[in-house]
Amino acid sequence: MKAFLMHAGRDFDLKAPLPWNAEALVQDLELDTLFDAMADGDEFLREVARVALLTGGGNDIDTMRYRQAALQDSLRNPQAVRQIYGSVVGTITGRRTRGGLMWLGNYPGAILSRSVELLEAQVAGLRELRHLCEANAGRFRSPAFSTLFEMLQRELTDEYLQTVEGHLKELKFRDGVLVSAEFGEGLKARDYVLRNALAEHRNWLQRLFGPKQEAYTFNLHPRDEAGARALSELRDRGINIAANAVAQSAEHILSFLTMLRTELAFYVGCLNAHDHLEAKQEPTVMPDPSKPDERLYRFDGLYDVCLSLRTEKRVVGNDLAADGTLLVIVTGANTGGKSTFLRSVGLAQVMMQAGMFVPATSFAANVCDAVVTHFKREEDTAMNSGKFDEELNRMDEIVGHLTSNSLVLFNESFAATNEREGSEIAGMIVDSLLRHRIKSLFVTHLYEFAHSFVGRDPKRIAFLRAERREDGTRTFRIIPGEPLRTSFGEDLYGRFFPGEPLEDDKDAA
Repeated sequence: MKAFLMHAGRDFDLKAPLPWNAEALVQDLELDTLFDAMADGDEFLREVARVALLTGGGNDIDTMRYRQAALQDSLRNPQAVRQIYGSVVGTITGRRTRGGLMWLGNYPGAILSRSVELLEAQVAGLRELRHLCEANAGRFRSPAFSTLFEMLQRELTDEYLQTVEGHLKELKFRDGVLVSAEFGEGLKARDYVLRNALAEHRNWLQRLFGPKQEAYTFNLHPRDEAGARALSELRDRGINIAANAVAQSAEHILSFLTMLRTELAFYVGCLNAHDHLEAKQEPTVMPDPSKPDERLYRFDGLYDVCLSLRTEKRVVGNDLAADGTLLVIVTGANTGGKSTFLRSVGLAQVMMQAGMFVPATSFAANVCDAVVTHFKREEDTAMNSGKFDEELNRMDEIVGHLTSNSLVLFNESFAATNEREGSEIAGMIVDSLLRHRIKSLFVTHLYEFAHSFVGRDPKRIAFLRAERREDGTRTFRIIPGEPLRTSFGEDLYGRFFPGEPLEDDKDAA
């Protein structure tokens, strides 16, 4: 049995290797906040969310839409999904809490005993799971959940489960074990075979009044430890094959339940995050992914989901329509929301490619081979290198992993040196990205760099600016606009030191 809730034809790999820049993505996009919201205190949900978002669905649009359909089912039926998940978790963890009898030893008798007990618990859990699926099947329309429900109803019929329970009852051997063997060389027994006892095939009247089966018997003295050990070894040889078969069956079912739990965990995590956002009346939408070789930006009301999850107030959203654009340069007032806007784009891209909803009222973009970030870092406390050297080293590593269908997000890159040198280096890097049709967003205060692209290629280059009203108020909206020479740092000075003139003003006075 297979779950197939994350991929149409294969299992979700919780141990899949993470992308080379996973740590940087988590740090720069502040993904830990989203992981925590999806986990809601459950470490297993957090791990599934972390792997699912960082590995995504690759650039496979079919996988993204497959997950989106399953997530839409989950959002329509949150209680049913949580009940199914809880049932699976209960069956798995119930097996671990049955305590000491599960770990009596590794000889055939002990293996058979604990495997039968485990299978009985699993069969009860599968029966409950099938009933939940039967009760909710009509409410789900996605290929993922429909296939799962049909498979469970087809393979876990009452007749099948009753047959399994009957076999498990027989395997407890309450009437003893019947084993046959042949004589081999030196009159040593060989070819042990586990047999069905005759009594198992006769009703109570036949057993009471029918002919008795002739057999040789002997009684073992209570203190005959060697004899008891010899009989135990004979019994174990007879049931060895059965013990292994039952143990393998139990492991097979456990493997299915574990995978089902893992794949359901992604949708439960999405429900948790959605609940947090819905409580704040923040909008969410299913994105519209397009082919990797297209160059598409189109969204309305896009906001930083992690910022929203950390604050009580709703977050300002932004709009953009830039189909065919390769480079977006964002400039403007300090603390105007530029970095927040950049993170919102990166987060939406990651969430879309994982098959999630995105924090917007509408969102469409081409899928990418990779989302790469180059954000400013703090000074190297170990003094192994300066900030500028560290920036160049990270850029060198990034270049070695880029493909033409990557998305690169720059946040105040190359600002650790002087304006002229930083602008020149940033310009050369962006020129190279443009030649290779690599999409990039660049938040910067480097006026020379930003201004050098004005008027060069309006169809492929767009300019945005953090909005600032005449009184200095920041709206945290990012609007179309070419770069200005100032970032209005004096507004911040006036906010923290009201009534105090700047040094230049004092000198002038």
